[in-house]
Amino acid sequence: MSVARVEPITATVVEAYRRTFATTEPQREAGAELPPAWEGVFFPFDAALADLRPDGTPARDGVIPEIDLPRRMYAGETTEFLHPLHLGDEVVQTTSLGEIVEKKGARGRLMFVDVVREYAVGGEPAIRSVWHDVFLEATDPDAPAHPARRDPEAAVGADWSEELVLDARQLFRFSALTFNTHLVHYDRQWAREEEGLSDLLVHGPLTRILLVDAARRHAGERRIARLEMRAIAPVLVDCTVHLVGRTSDGITHVTALDDDDVVLATAQITWRADTEVSA
Repeated sequence: MSVARVEPITATVVEAYRRTFATTEPQREAGAELPPAWEGVFFPFDAALADLRPDGTPARDGVIPEIDLPRRMYAGETTEFLHPLHLGDEVVQTTSLGEIVEKKGARGRLMFVDVVREYAVGGEPAIRSVWHDVFLEATDPDAPAHPARRDPEAAVGADWSEELVLDARQLFRFSALTFNTHLVHYDRQWAREEEGLSDLLVHGPLTRILLVDAARRHAGERRIARLEMRAIAPVLVDCTVHLVGRTSDGITHVTALDDDDVVLATAQITWRADTEVSA
């Protein structure tokens, strides 16, 4: 089953994101290209309140079947950027169900669900994306903690590095912009008691945009062709995130690290072969 929605790419939404998360980006007028990954702030969640799970994520959205696991998280994605979207475009987003895989982990059952989205303008596909969501059992406070994946060498020899810290105001704005009602992003009690986190969680869909934005700032005139993203560990509010990038053979590898060199997320960005880095 698939669900189709139509939405214009409006300057109001673009400016709301830019003025909160990308203040060094220029203001864009009608007809300008939408930066890659910014399509993620359009087509906000639209499930009715009665169709939400206790954690605030959609239980019934017409695409994913109801799953008997209480927690849901963004785990990563593979996205192809075929053509840029432009401010003023009327975009048709078609969402369908991809692969569902159930696994048994150290902390119980997991269900990996792929959500396939295509963005088209005038009948021509512009972006094709497969997002990987994971459904999990309730947090067990007695379960052993996942071993941290550290990579102290990630920053060694990197082509560039940046730092960012996201606060609760920004998390609220992204939740409002995308109509994301997942409690883990704004309810500290829920984050700590139900999700086992020490503080609020930064949205995975926001992290993806920030990693792409950082890579673009160091890519000259190159245009993105493909994004492969993995969420590894929680990105938490008010904590410094170190972004380091290295480019080789037309591919930029971006790693997000915390102050202890724990890997939070990785992105592999493939640039189009027909574009070059400006001097």
